[in-house]
Amino acid sequence: MTGPAAREGDLDSASSSPLHPAAREVLLAALDRGYADPRRLHRPGREARLLLDNAREATADALGVRPDEVTFTPSGTHAVHLGLLGLVRGSRRGDVVVHSAIEHSAVRHAVAWGARAAEVGVGADGRVRVGDLAQAATGPDVAVVALQSANHEVGTVQDVGDVDLPGDVPLFTDACASMGRLPLPDGWAAAAGSAHKWGGPAGVGVLLVRKRARWRNPFPGDDRVDERSTGFENVPAVLAAAAALQAVVAEREEVNARQHALVDVVRHRVAMEVPDVEVVGDPDRRLPHLVTFSCLYVDGEALVTELDRRGFGIASGSACTASTLTPSHVLEAMGVLTHGNVRLSLQRGTTRADVDAFCDVLPGLVAEIRARVGL
Repeated sequence: MTGPAAREGDLDSASSSPLHPAAREVLLAALDRGYADPRRLHRPGREARLLLDNAREATADALGVRPDEVTFTPSGTHAVHLGLLGLVRGSRRGDVVVHSAIEHSAVRHAVAWGARAAEVGVGADGRVRVGDLAQAATGPDVAVVALQSANHEVGTVQDVGDVDLPGDVPLFTDACASMGRLPLPDGWAAAAGSAHKWGGPAGVGVLLVRKRARWRNPFPGDDRVDERSTGFENVPAVLAAAAALQAVVAEREEVNARQHALVDVVRHRVAMEVPDVEVVGDPDRRLPHLVTFSCLYVDGEALVTELDRRGFGIASGSACTASTLTPSHVLEAMGVLTHGNVRLSLQRGTTRADVDAFCDVLPGLVAEIRARVGL
């Protein structure tokens, strides 16, 4: 089941997954047919337009939305910015965005650039109390409430569909971490996704805006058929992203069950076999493929480097990065250990042998790194 680009020991699919085999086939076939401008009336333009419309319909079908609610963007980050700030601009109430303390930096940067923030805290499991969000939404000048579908660092799934907001306050959800892997929640006015996280090509984001949503373009306009789109769509990549999404949705029940069980193995073995470690995030209501833990007295980046030397590709979502010297805002908001943080996110073809090999190596490596500093 492993895609052609996957590497044994690659346990970092949360940032980007290898191209899904279904996407690879479609991408190669579409390169010669989807090069033209979909706005043109000549034959190549009409053919590109047909491919683009097919991609939109396939994406809508996979996500359970209307085709005219789907817009393709140059990235998931751009979809977040466009969706969230478009709701702010369309609001008649003000420019305050109520959001959880663990939203992705794309949301936080968008708010800092074009709105004012009202932050709501989370519990130690990374879950936001929806009542706290609803209460904050009644405040003056609140334009939008932003709540991610699932957290990109610790995997905790949020109760997006249970948020009861005032009728004139829309909900924006960043679904980049979960789109395709989990069904979309209910209750949102706009949502964003990122194709390379579900096995589509990089450079394709998905913006969903409900038909009845009060949304206005927050950025300079473009002469496109879809007022929400920006620039020239990469038609072959968009079509491949739609094909990957359809494939992931079709297989997710089986893949999710398998990955959930493998992550349970990691959570159990790490907690039992590595001293002074904290496994974080909700143990049950979480993304099926992702697990995060923090090791006391271990630098996360050093652990990533040493594991890479041994053939395991993982991520560190915390500790002090060389560029910012600040801990993960997600872990900090949860009140959990931020030092020596490690995130595993399984590929669709990851096996029990891969997981066991990682868990076999980890305890000795953590002990070795601690010994270097005299512990």
